[in-house]
Amino acid sequence: MDPKKYLEYWKELYKEDLLNDIMPFWLEHGLDRVNGGVYTCLTREGEIMDTTKSVWFQGRFGFTTAFAYNNVEKNPAFLEASKSCIDFIEAHCFDTDGHMYFEVMADGTPLRKRRYVFSEGFAAIAMSEYSIATGDKHYAERALEIFKSIIRMLETPGFLEAKYLDTMKSQGHSITMILVNTASRIRAAINDPILSERIDISIKKLRQYFMHPEFEALLECVGPEGEFIDNINGRLINPGHCIETAWFIMEEARHRNNKEMLDMALTILDWSWKWGWDDEFGGIINFRDCKGYPQQDYSQDMKFWWPQTEAIIATLYAYEATGDEKYLKMHRQISDWTYAHFPDREYGEWYGYLHRDGSVAQTAKGNIFKGPFHIARMMTQCYILCSRMLSE
Repeated sequence: MDPKKYLEYWKELYKEDLLNDIMPFWLEHGLDRVNGGVYTCLTREGEIMDTTKSVWFQGRFGFTTAFAYNNVEKNPAFLEASKSCIDFIEAHCFDTDGHMYFEVMADGTPLRKRRYVFSEGFAAIAMSEYSIATGDKHYAERALEIFKSIIRMLETPGFLEAKYLDTMKSQGHSITMILVNTASRIRAAINDPILSERIDISIKKLRQYFMHPEFEALLECVGPEGEFIDNINGRLINPGHCIETAWFIMEEARHRNNKEMLDMALTILDWSWKWGWDDEFGGIINFRDCKGYPQQDYSQDMKFWWPQTEAIIATLYAYEATGDEKYLKMHRQISDWTYAHFPDREYGEWYGYLHRDGSVAQTAKGNIFKGPFHIARMMTQCYILCSRMLSE
């Protein structure tokens, strides 16, 4: 493999697919030009099948459009879409206690709240990226304000409903890992000590509590001090989440030029690839049990779109960081499989849900959880990585 030709090929493909497939699909079919924001419950052809709006995706699309504008092409339509989502968020998606909704109606009427603070995180990165695009510091300051509110909610006992009763104290990987990326994205627009401090706290927790060398795994749920919980939830490995965590940490390691942090990230990637890659059918599988027991989740052996995109980013990041062609081969392995199975060559965009053998489980292009984020972020992030490596 000629690395230079390989990177040039993928750089152009990421740009082509982002600008001529993924973004046009969502701008045409998903963008709400009446109420603002974006719809994500779309059929294969792009027909809206439910006008319920995912609050996560108001922030996610606000971010990905501005991220593409900043790094791939300064298309005014991207910036307009980002602003539409941000305006919708500010007008409709915050409750009076500062905690955001999870779902709202087309016009912003609240439908549902959940115990998570992911809506806040996605809103914050949308605003920080829009601030970078426009130079308007108000949005960066607002992003920082929301981030501080996230920390307040997480650290205020009883504000967020606990997943389990006190009979089983635990902590989750998801919020720990997402704060690394959320803080780093906001820091690109505005600096504040709380951002790097929170990244330090999260990475320390990931290393001390969630990484379990006895299983060569990063676990999704552990005790307050990292204790192994020997039940189905405690044994859960989510390879996609772990691989996503790996590239979040690689990004921070590059920012700080920190080899110890990089080694940690590469360890997580190597462990998670072993658990996640399906030797029989290819692709990254949804869930594993660290002791090899059957997983209870009905989708445990399926192939969702987003773990594949995270593996594409992480392997390319690892190659940039190390120059080790092992990671370039892994990138080719996951890219070849993903591009052979997920893109819809007839109607555009990607399927989201495949059976283990790679056959399509259902054809919808979006719902409350799938929409214009992981694929668009992958293409933009990998375009950045390929461009950077080629220039260096």
